[in-house]
Amino acid sequence: MSAMVSASGRAGRGNDGWAFPDLVVEVWGDAACFTRPELKTERVSYQVMTPSAARGVLEAIFWKPQFTYVVRKIEVLRPVSWLRVRRNEVKSVISAQEVRKLQSDRRYRYDVEKDRDQRSTLALRDVRYRIHAQIVVTPQGLAGSPKHLPASEEKFREQLRRRVERGACFSQPFLGCREFAASFGKPDPRESVERFTEELGVMLHSIEYGPQGERYRWFRASVVDGVLEIPEEPLPDEAVAMPTAAWRADASEG
Repeated sequence: MSAMVSASGRAGRGNDGWAFPDLVVEVWGDAACFTRPELKTERVSYQVMTPSAARGVLEAIFWKPQFTYVVRKIEVLRPVSWLRVRRNEVKSVISAQEVRKLQSDRRYRYDVEKDRDQRSTLALRDVRYRIHAQIVVTPQGLAGSPKHLPASEEKFREQLRRRVERGACFSQPFLGCREFAASFGKPDPRESVERFTEELGVMLHSIEYGPQGERYRWFRASVVDGVLEIPEEPLPDEAVAMPTAAWRADASEG
């Protein structure tokens, strides 16, 4: 389901059609990696946080199935600085069937040494961002239930603000990779936006979930004077050609 609200449904409102000012949350950390989709074997980060990563941080702080977040823009508050990390990983992803076999048969073993692979990550160092987002109540929230009244956008906005002020979260937010933990808080007026402009190429806009599975939507990203603006509408499916199968650097080519 898309997190967008139709333009006709918001006609006549201010703030680009939104009923309320943007919710603003600052996030920061020692390191971050927002992996470019075309460079997954050796991970290379985008220069800035992606909207999907920003949404993940907000959902770690506060989320309910009655609403979703729409990230509108991300401000960069630290210079882009790189960090190279080399670490041991495994080549394959263990399936649920293999987990059940491991649990039921003690003779069955997974040999991590044979599956080990050393990979390099080009990550970001000392990052800080200011996320601007809106809350959109889902059809499930608008319908309510026998035990609950229909959800209101104002209530969810206040709950998020209170959790940010207290530093409360449902799970530890992270910056792209789980090992890069994120701190968060209210906007700090002393923090200024880094003034740089750069084209970033195609970036993940959102993920839609439907009967056919996940559907990835993309947009052309560019930072202008330290601000990444996220358009409401992603690119059409035919405008982006992404790989449909996994590719590894050590795989045979032919």
